[in-house]
Amino acid sequence: MNVLVVDDQPGVRFLLDIIIKESGHRVLIAENGLEALEIVRSTKPDLVFMDVRMPLMGGVEALGKIKMISPDTEVVLMTAYVSDETVEMAMRKGAMCCIAKPFDVDEIKTFLYDFYWRFCNKSDYYCSGNTG
Repeated sequence: MNVLVVDDQPGVRFLLDIIIKESGHRVLIAENGLEALEIVRSTKPDLVFMDVRMPLMGGVEALGKIKMISPDTEVVLMTAYVSDETVEMAMRKGAMCCIAKPFDVDEIKTFLYDFYWRFCNKSDYYCSGNTG
């Protein structure tokens, strides 16, 4: 499974990179929404973890564009500033869910496991690099 991590904080990118690789998946990295769009155009990742607040293009704006480029790519927004308005807007634009930062490492591992088994093991859904 290809997972794109989009965050302007190097520490968050590093931590998610480790967690995702340890779970057996391929990691792609972007520092902002514009970089994310380039990666989505070229690789169509299965899953995106993306920060809401970033320079150049934030997560909510990038989310809408990602869903237009690759409708099957699922997006999880991450934010340290969780509000009902942000969550509602994200869900309207097609986010799978929103998670609060800082996040729990075990919750991310569980999410990846559940996502993989729910989406990548269905006969009508193909995940790139099915490794599990």
